[in-house]
Amino acid sequence: MTSGFRTETDSMGDVQVPENALYKAQTQRAINNFPVSGIPMPARFIQALAFIKQAAARSNLELALLPHDTAHAIIDSCQEIIDGQYADQFPIDVFQTGSGTSSNMNMNEVVATLAAEKLNAPVSANDDVNMGQSSNDVIPTAIQVSAALACHHHLFPAFEHIIATLDKKISDVGHVVKTGRTHLMDAMPVTLGQELEGWKTQLEKAQYGICQSLESVKALAQGGTAVGTGINTAPEFAAVFANNISVSTEVDFTVSDNFFYNLSSQDAIVSLSGQLKTTATALMKISNDLRWMNSGPLAGLGEIELESLQPGSSIMPGKVNPVVPEASAMVAAQVIGNDMTITIAGQSGNFQLNVMLPVIAMNLLQSIELLTSALHLLADKAIASFRVRDDNLQRALAKNPILVTALNPLIGYLKAAEIAKKAYKQQRDILDVAVEETEYSREELEQWLNPTLLTQGGVKDGKH
Repeated sequence: MTSGFRTETDSMGDVQVPENALYKAQTQRAINNFPVSGIPMPARFIQALAFIKQAAARSNLELALLPHDTAHAIIDSCQEIIDGQYADQFPIDVFQTGSGTSSNMNMNEVVATLAAEKLNAPVSANDDVNMGQSSNDVIPTAIQVSAALACHHHLFPAFEHIIATLDKKISDVGHVVKTGRTHLMDAMPVTLGQELEGWKTQLEKAQYGICQSLESVKALAQGGTAVGTGINTAPEFAAVFANNISVSTEVDFTVSDNFFYNLSSQDAIVSLSGQLKTTATALMKISNDLRWMNSGPLAGLGEIELESLQPGSSIMPGKVNPVVPEASAMVAAQVIGNDMTITIAGQSGNFQLNVMLPVIAMNLLQSIELLTSALHLLADKAIASFRVRDDNLQRALAKNPILVTALNPLIGYLKAAEIAKKAYKQQRDILDVAVEETEYSREELEQWLNPTLLTQGGVKDGKH
């Protein structure tokens, strides 16, 4: 025994391990071998691993493969980890063996130590905690379980929150008419309600896409063991396991219809990441719209005023910036980058196993966590609290030469273009110029050029 360390032995020989560590030789080897980033596996991934070991112990107990006392010691030890204890006992770097074997053994060793303390008898990391399992099905399952839990328990409530916030804002200001824009140039009018409904539908469809992709994610790899054949596990294990982990996590998981698919590919996760990227693009669009609408306050669009949250400059007094949409846009950029990493990693399925699993887990869970936070932030500190600058909106509407588009069916495109150019050049209201340049009365033109009516679409027939 070296001072401050103890000697642990595995199939490769002796290893010096810190004397207070709950892990053993294989974990220490990984710590020594991978001093890469200093970034450990995500907490949600570790929790999912503990759920897996707990459900496996329950399943092996039901199948009469694991003694009652040993099984319950493992189950109770896993619950402590699920509840957040012993987080410092999982230090292995993300950039490790591509199968995640190091992290699987880290969990096995910690649980075995805790269970042995409860039993006051030996518990094997491999033969007891890892019974009927392989790193090759445990780690893909941990990615699947952690992602599903993060979506169901965190991301989906965030979606519901921002959608409800948009509904409230539409109810409050949806009637306000503003100048629409295409190519960042003035276009036909829309209501704020129509604009915000576009955002809301983006988010609803993004959430729906995630829900659809989760159906494949929730069909678990567990039961495939080493190469997908299920070697060294009971034939009934996979179904019993899926039921047990569904009960403990309160999310419905099923057995994969093809373990070779789950082990050799990460296509279901690549698909989920793609849907998260879709959410990120929606978030970027909404954030940039808010920034443009808030621009100014004098020399920009000045359509809305975002909540003032902090001074915007260390040198320009009084400057306030749209910091929340900026933060949300950066989240979107990160998620899009994470998707590229996951896509590349998803291509690394060599024969019966993907060998970039840990980095997939890190990027996927980071994307879910970032989007969850950004959706709440954008809802609470941008959408809910912005103030409409109606005076600016109405001033721009009155002089918008593009309103003349409504007269195309009455006077033709070329005549309407002539009126629009004259109104813009003379900086006059389009209505006043149209009175001069057409045969229609002011009353008729006021009706046809009414911005509110123009937001409702349709064709003017010229009958009067």
